[in-house]
Amino acid sequence: MTSIVLYCRPGFEKDCGAEIQEKAAWNEIYGYLELKKNQGLVFFHLHEPDHGEALLKKLPLKRLIFTRQWFVTLTEKIELPDYNRVEAIVESLGSEWQYDDLRMETPDTNDGKTLSKFCRKLAVPLRQGLRKAKILTGKKDNFDAEKGGAVLHALFLSGQEVILGFSLAHNSSPHVMGIPRLKFPSQAPSRSTLKLDEAFLYFIPRNEWEHRLTSGMNAVDLGSAPGGWTYQLVRRGMMVTAIDNGPMAESLMETGQVKHKMMDGFKYVPMKKNVYWLVCDMIEKPQRVAKLMSEWLLNGHCKEAMFNLKLPMKGRFQQVSEDLQSIKDAFSEHKVKYELYAKHLYYDREEITVHARLLSPIPQDKDNK
Repeated sequence: MTSIVLYCRPGFEKDCGAEIQEKAAWNEIYGYLELKKNQGLVFFHLHEPDHGEALLKKLPLKRLIFTRQWFVTLTEKIELPDYNRVEAIVESLGSEWQYDDLRMETPDTNDGKTLSKFCRKLAVPLRQGLRKAKILTGKKDNFDAEKGGAVLHALFLSGQEVILGFSLAHNSSPHVMGIPRLKFPSQAPSRSTLKLDEAFLYFIPRNEWEHRLTSGMNAVDLGSAPGGWTYQLVRRGMMVTAIDNGPMAESLMETGQVKHKMMDGFKYVPMKKNVYWLVCDMIEKPQRVAKLMSEWLLNGHCKEAMFNLKLPMKGRFQQVSEDLQSIKDAFSEHKVKYELYAKHLYYDREEITVHARLLSPIPQDKDNK
C-alpha cells in the first residue's frame, strides 16, 4: 500500500492528520490515517497507489500548517539484517529510479535521537552503496532544490526497521525531518528569539532579504518584553518601536535602535505610515490577535506582519482554520490581493506562526476621496 508519511511536532499528530485528510479531499484524493501518538509521525494510507506522487505535485507543502516534512512510501516496513544493511536497502529500491539526495530520518522522540547516531554512522556507506548502484546521482554538493529532482528518504524506526520513500525536491523541506537547527545567540534576552529567526528563514526567500529584511527599515514589536523578537530586528539593522508594559533588556536599549513605549499593544497606533515590519508574540486570544494584525495591514500601518497565534488545548486545527479565515475574509472584504501563510514551526510550541502581506493597494472609498 502506498502511503504519505508526514512529520509534525510530537503531540500534534491528530491536527496534522486532520489537515492532510482535508487538503487531500479537496484534490479528490482519499485514504485513511494511522497516527503514531507522541512520535511526530502520521501515515496517510492512500486508496490509489499513484495518488501519492499526484498529491505531492498538486499540494504545496507550504500550505500545510502542521506538517514539517513529508514523503511518499516506496516500500512497506523493511526488516533489516544485523549485517549487510546497505545491501538490503539497495536491493529493496531496485534500479528504476534515481535520486539527487538522501535523508536519513527517525521519529522525533528520545529513542529517535539515540537512533540518529546510528543513522549518521550508516549514512556514509549507504550513500556509497546507492551511488555504486546508480540510485543516488552524487549531485548532493551541487544540489539545487529549485531545479527539481527527487529526494530519497530512509525513515528508521529502529536499527532493524526502515521505510523508504521519496519527496519532490522543490516541494519538501531542505532540512532533515523538516527541522532547522538554529544556534541560540548568547546576546538574546529570551529563547523566543529563535521563533522569529526561524520564521524569517522559512517565510522570506533569501534572494528577497535585500529589500524585505534590510538595515534601516522601521519595525514595531507588539508585546515585546524582554526583547526576544526585537533582538532579531535589531541584529538586522532595523529601528524598532517596542510596545510592552514590561521592561526591555538593557542590552537592546543600549544599541540606540530601540524606542520602548510602555503601553498595551492593542492600543498603540503609529503616528507615521513608515513602518515596514510588524511583529507580535503576545499571549492573547488568537481571535483578537488575528483581527489586530489584519487591521494594521488594511489601515496601511505596516507592509508585512509576522505574528503568533496561540493554540487551544483541543480542536487546534479547527481553531486555526477559523482564525486564518477571519483574516482572509477581512482582506477579501476590502478587495485586496494578499499573501498569507501559516506554519507550526520547530521552535513554536503551543502556537503557530503566521506571515501576511498585501500585494495590492487598498481601494479608496469614493466618499473619502
